[in-house]
Amino acid sequence: MPRSPRPPRVTRDQWVDAASEAFRRDGLAGVRVEAVARALGVTKGSFYWHFDDRSSLVDAVVERWEAEQTEEVIARTAADGDPVDRLAALFTEVAARAARREGERRLYLEAAGEGVQEAVRRVTARRIEHVAALLVEAGVPADVAQPRAVISLAAAVGTDQLADALPASQHRRSLVAAALEMALAPPRPT
Repeated sequence: MPRSPRPPRVTRDQWVDAASEAFRRDGLAGVRVEAVARALGVTKGSFYWHFDDRSSLVDAVVERWEAEQTEEVIARTAADGDPVDRLAALFTEVAARAARREGERRLYLEAAGEGVQEAVRRVTARRIEHVAALLVEAGVPADVAQPRAVISLAAAVGTDQLADALPASQHRRSLVAAALEMALAPPRPT
């Protein structure tokens, strides 16, 4: 009787790749060991060669999300040049990546239950810090730049949250352009 072929050897990175795809599509709730194993064409048992438990896989997915959706985006849009152009590039990139962030849309709601709230806080603080620094470079006073950075991030996250409920006439790029315009508006006299 011929032996059945041995399942392909799957690396830790391949597990994280497949789990990250599940996260992008279905949020952290979609990162289920059995489902990821099926997607990879391997048994659940091979998972334990690379991870202690589902929580360690979720942590790896969140680390990847942080690197790809924050640090890499900042690096790509932080090239030398005018700070307003860099802000526009950042906001444009965020708008362009919206369709690939379904999981992030759910992450803010799932973070505490999945034990990744600290990572979400860290990413949020990093994003706010980066936008505030660019606003200050663009001439917005620091005391105004910080709250505007928070509002800009809230607008981006909120637009993602509202994506399914917005009228078809609301194009993501125009909403992001409006957020950028608001962030850069001259401060009102007090």
